[in-house]
Amino acid sequence: METLASILERVMSALHLEASASWCKNLTTIPSHLGTAGLLALADINTIPLRTALTGTSSWLDIFILAPGLHKQSTAPDLNKGEYPACAAMTTGPPGKTEVGSVGSGFAYMSAVLLSLAIFATTVLIGDIVTIAVLTLLLLNRLINVSIIRRRARPGWFGAPEPGVNSDLLVLLSQDRWFRIQGATYDVKAVTSGTWLRDATFLESSLVSFATLLTYLSAAISINATPSGKVALLILFVGNAALLGLANESTKSLTMFSRTLSIKHPPKPYARRLDLTHELVREFKRTDCFVAMGMIQPDKEAEFQKSYKGAVVM
Repeated sequence: METLASILERVMSALHLEASASWCKNLTTIPSHLGTAGLLALADINTIPLRTALTGTSSWLDIFILAPGLHKQSTAPDLNKGEYPACAAMTTGPPGKTEVGSVGSGFAYMSAVLLSLAIFATTVLIGDIVTIAVLTLLLLNRLINVSIIRRRARPGWFGAPEPGVNSDLLVLLSQDRWFRIQGATYDVKAVTSGTWLRDATFLESSLVSFATLLTYLSAAISINATPSGKVALLILFVGNAALLGLANESTKSLTMFSRTLSIKHPPKPYARRLDLTHELVREFKRTDCFVAMGMIQPDKEAEFQKSYKGAVVM
């Protein structure tokens, strides 16, 4: 059985790099230091759950993304850390232009896929049965998780369609952060109402648990991999963690149910929330929704209404 070190040594010797070829022999001294390389798969990293949240679902190519934390994909809905922000529809009106952003993460994402395929092909070429078994278990884990995420992310009922109507939704977050969602009313309802991922069934939960056990099993048997196999696993996990992290960072939009949310205007700072409230009242000429959200005290509502003429309190 030919090892990665012997393959590299033979190639470099053929290129008359005898002095450097001796370096390849040092790979045989690595196993004692990389005996637990397979444990990297169990690292508590949220790159895969974050990718799921950004794309709103999971593509079949995700099966080949073998990165640390791959067994945590089903925890994607927990990334909001239990925050359920207050929101209010400030207005509905005639159709307007809704800008859609592009996802600039294709190169890094495809590089991660190709890296996984290259590592698997190299392992097969070397003939490392243990590493092949480890990668197979991880691929099976990804197949199960991707399939279940795709089932749970199917769109539900968003209410009655409202063609020709646009909405402007104000969302208040913690730490004095806020943003507005603007677009066609039916699209806005699709990304804000109901649930993103439905609750998993008993069978789906059981399969996810089984897939998690496969990850731990792969980490356990990876200790018996060859030195070349351990190096391959190290390159795979570190490389894919970096590439997928880069893909997530370069994604400038959020996709859900085939709708895309992107940033239309840069953040605008306010000295205090009251300044934001005054600006919104003047823009929409109404106060009721801001009173409901706690942005205006009820006894101050009449004072705010003086900031615009011809106010119609809805």
